[in-house]
Amino acid sequence: MLARTGALGNWSAGSQNAKLRVMHVFFSGIGGTGIGPLALIAKQAGYHVSGSDAKDSSYIEELRKHGIDDIHIGQTTEAITKAHAAEPIDWFVYSSALPKTDPSHPELKFCEAHGIRTSRRDEFLSQLITDKSLKLVAIAGTHGKTTTTAMAIWLAQKLDLKAGWSVGAKISFGDMGHLESDSEYFLYEADEFDRNFLAFYPHMALMTGLDWDHPDVYPTRESYYDAFREFLDQSERVVLWHGDAETLALEKLDKYLVLDENDPAIDKELKLKGHVNRLDAWLVAQTFAQLPQFPLEKNLEILNAFPGLSRRFEKIAPNIYSDYAHTPPKIRGALQLAGEVGGKNIVVVYEGLHNTRQHFIKDELGSLFDGVKRLYIVPSYLAREDPKLKILSPADLLNMLSNESRQHAEAAALDGELAAKLKKHAADGDLVLCLSAGGSDSLDEWLRQQVLN
Repeated sequence: MLARTGALGNWSAGSQNAKLRVMHVFFSGIGGTGIGPLALIAKQAGYHVSGSDAKDSSYIEELRKHGIDDIHIGQTTEAITKAHAAEPIDWFVYSSALPKTDPSHPELKFCEAHGIRTSRRDEFLSQLITDKSLKLVAIAGTHGKTTTTAMAIWLAQKLDLKAGWSVGAKISFGDMGHLESDSEYFLYEADEFDRNFLAFYPHMALMTGLDWDHPDVYPTRESYYDAFREFLDQSERVVLWHGDAETLALEKLDKYLVLDENDPAIDKELKLKGHVNRLDAWLVAQTFAQLPQFPLEKNLEILNAFPGLSRRFEKIAPNIYSDYAHTPPKIRGALQLAGEVGGKNIVVVYEGLHNTRQHFIKDELGSLFDGVKRLYIVPSYLAREDPKLKILSPADLLNMLSNESRQHAEAAALDGELAAKLKKHAADGDLVLCLSAGGSDSLDEWLRQQVLN
């Protein structure tokens, strides 16, 4: 029998002659932007890490470079049996999507049959944060979480704050997941999908902006707001915008630092391209300014040099950019940023993130692209879909657009014809903005293959 010496610490055998061994944590979907960084953190914390994914990817290659090479491509009973036989699995960690897409997933069934502890990633990370006595700085909100988290990481590094982190995109100034033995803080992109963020009790919470999303989890706007109210109630200190405080009808408590999103100093003091980026940076600068050793002026100076991150208005080639914007507010923000950089000659390629979301936002899509020069609509990226909903094709989405948008829009496929058109637009001086889900087989991956290879 194995007995734990701590919640996530070394595991020791019941026999005095048995050797002490570390916990073996198996991460299912290890190539995902939520699970992958957590696997890195677990390895840095000293655990034996293995995992699986349906497909190989650049994210998995990054994990291999960091010494996580026990990764099985193909999530089968045979693969997890082999991993368990080599070193008994103590904790099986999965993303929220796993049981939703396949309640009879072979890995889950194997763990159930062998009495292996299973949980979502939020439960594992919450336990890790508790065991390491870390002060959690959680970045939550409907949109802007990844960029804001990356900005917090950038600022923490420049200020020499002892902090670990997890962020859902590649950054040029660190790994997606990071933890040192002397870390005092942990910076975390707290996702509200499937109520993941409610597993945490932050030392400080940042709210980037609020707009109803994930109708498959939150069937009404009020149920979505209630989850955020609960999250903020669990947080010791909160920094948020005035509009969101009003939307949530929050009490006027000392723990809330409420910022004015219309403060003219935001655009005056911050030189970053894109108003949404300046808002995110202001939120981070004001949060760190709550610590007396980090004055606001210094924070703003550092954030003005923020280098950006992958898939957030990322320049793939001259005049060609990739952006993860997938909700109407984020799309409007990406278009505003594109306008600052490229003027009025903006060409958009739109890949919807999830068919379920397209049904949810179809009314707002109508006039969203009225002001662009050209719009290409490609098939939506499908995952965690409601089987009862009709798959909206590019032609279906095109027909939902306003008369103005339809004049400059067309349905398209990820093929050579589209690639040639985009290259010509870029050569003619147009700014090509690709709104992509990212991940395997997405517009973003296709774009990189067409442009960089």
